[in-house]
Amino acid sequence: GHADERGTREYNISLSARRATATRQFLIGEGVDANRISSIAYGKERPAALCDAEQCWSQNRRAVTVITGGAKTS
Repeated sequence: GHADERGTREYNISLSARRATATRQFLIGEGVDANRISSIAYGKERPAALCDAEQCWSQNRRAVTVITGGAKTS
């Protein structure tokens, strides 16, 4: 999970952890095996956009999903 640059480091780590957990729970609800999911909270440390405006801040409030090999197909 990621957060925008506003707020303290501690607050943003906590917020991005909640965002990552919500994404994880959604994927589990959609049938993805929980053992195949890991999550990381980056806080404001890896912004997608750099500027001081709402349009940038909104891009930085996000969760990124990476799909790797290992899925079984029927």
